[in-house]
Amino acid sequence: MNSAAPHHMSDLGRRVEARRAHLGLSREEVAARAGSTPGYIDLLEEQLPSPGIEFLVRLANALETTVQDLTGYTAEFGPGRGRAAYHARMDTIDEQECWALLADHGVGRVAVTGSDGPEIYPVNYQVVGGELVFMTAQDAPLGRAAAAGAAIAFEEDHADEAFSQGWSVLVVGPARTVSDPAAARALREAAYSTPWADEGRDTVVVLAPRRVTGRRVRAPGAPGTSPAPES
Repeated sequence: MNSAAPHHMSDLGRRVEARRAHLGLSREEVAARAGSTPGYIDLLEEQLPSPGIEFLVRLANALETTVQDLTGYTAEFGPGRGRAAYHARMDTIDEQECWALLADHGVGRVAVTGSDGPEIYPVNYQVVGGELVFMTAQDAPLGRAAAAGAAIAFEEDHADEAFSQGWSVLVVGPARTVSDPAAARALREAAYSTPWADEGRDTVVVLAPRRVTGRRVRAPGAPGTSPAPES
């Protein structure tokens, strides 16, 4: 009996599948959004097609992302390398949308005041009951700040290099450690993942939002925006 053919996917296919799953979309829904067929989305995710740039743009729009993100071009580069868009504008994001952008988990940055001044660290986070939850080491800067009840700042952002636009969300408020064993265990179990850095970061820290603000830079003519004004 012949064994089943191995399941191969390109890096592009893996990113397409992961983004589709994140949005909760079926292959049929992605195909409808991109003006394609479910069979071609199957092929894209499971084999090694080389779609043209026109289809990649439609697919990125269907998946609410960018061609660069889908193809992995930005995976090893910091944001902000692109030129500013022509006639770009900045909009304020209301608190409800800020929480929608944060969703329920992800990776952002926390800013704490250390012995030598402000310090910023990348962290995994989880949204639980309108608060942000982190796991860290007791003697880490975030752990020490939380133990002292200090105010900290948390920021997450997304930059669309293809169209020189993006958004950022800032959450500011006092931090605290969760000392009750049962409560700490429940929050650990609710976490989507453990800290990326390493094990041993089992101190649960909660940020109670005092201020939630956001800003978005829009580029006229980019997907989801109005055309650029005529000169």
